[in-house]
Amino acid sequence: MSHNLILETDAGRIVIETYEDKAPKHVAQITKLAEDGFYDGLTFHRVIDGFMAQGGCPNGTGMGGYDKNIDAEFNDVSHQEGVCSMARAQDPNSASSQFFICLDDASFLDKQYTVWGKVIEGIENVHQLQKGEPPASPSKIISMRKAG
Repeated sequence: MSHNLILETDAGRIVIETYEDKAPKHVAQITKLAEDGFYDGLTFHRVIDGFMAQGGCPNGTGMGGYDKNIDAEFNDVSHQEGVCSMARAQDPNSASSQFFICLDDASFLDKQYTVWGKVIEGIENVHQLQKGEPPASPSKIISMRKAG
């Protein structure tokens, strides 16, 4: 049974439908971190126009994460605009807390990164996130919580 996550950012509200059937371990970890307040105050540290917006790094550099990694759950969902997927290091089983939201077709990432959800409301706010690697003044995550 999927649920929605409400991602409040300084660019506006983003509602993400989770894909528990496709990536149950990833959805469980992100939901737990969201409910624990892990994401509150973090930034989108890497936002590339026409590609993706990445956040969830506790130190804002892209080098940090939660202390528990998740094994890859590659699936058949294509990386298209609004799709939410896990960032990772070179090791496919190194995802922890960092995620990215596709801003456009990024299907070259298919079956290499774990898709765990899709933006169902507020895609225009994802496109409003400050661009850069890192952005001069990165957009902030105010909070992320399970809906309802």
